[in-house]
Amino acid sequence: SIVRGTTSKKLAELVRSCDPKSIHFLVTSPPVKYPDFYGIDTPNQSELISARLNEKELAKFIGVDSVSFLSFEGMIDAIGVKKEELCTSCFTGKYPIDIGKKNIKHI
Repeated sequence: SIVRGTTSKKLAELVRSCDPKSIHFLVTSPPVKYPDFYGIDTPNQSELISARLNEKELAKFIGVDSVSFLSFEGMIDAIGVKKEELCTSCFTGKYPIDIGKKNIKHI
C-alpha cells in the first residue's frame, strides 16, 4: 500500500536512476484514505497521501508516470473473506465501533 508516500517516492527515485522509458506504479491494495486506530500508526488523515491527492497528483508527487490501485472489491475478491468479517476502515472510513470526535473527512 501507499500510506504517506515517502517510501514510494524513494523507490521511484531508485528506479528512475536506471533511466527507464516509463514507470507505472501498481499498488496491490486500495488507497489508504482514512486513519487506522487499530494497529497502523496513522492517526492523522492529513498524513495519508491518498486522502489528499488523486492518482495523477500522486504519480507526480512520487515521480512516476502513473499510479493505479487495486479496487476495494478486487481486494475483497482476492482474499476470499467476506468484507463483513474484516475491518476495512482505512479504505472506507467506516469504523466497526464509534471512534468519537475525530477530524475525519469522508472522501
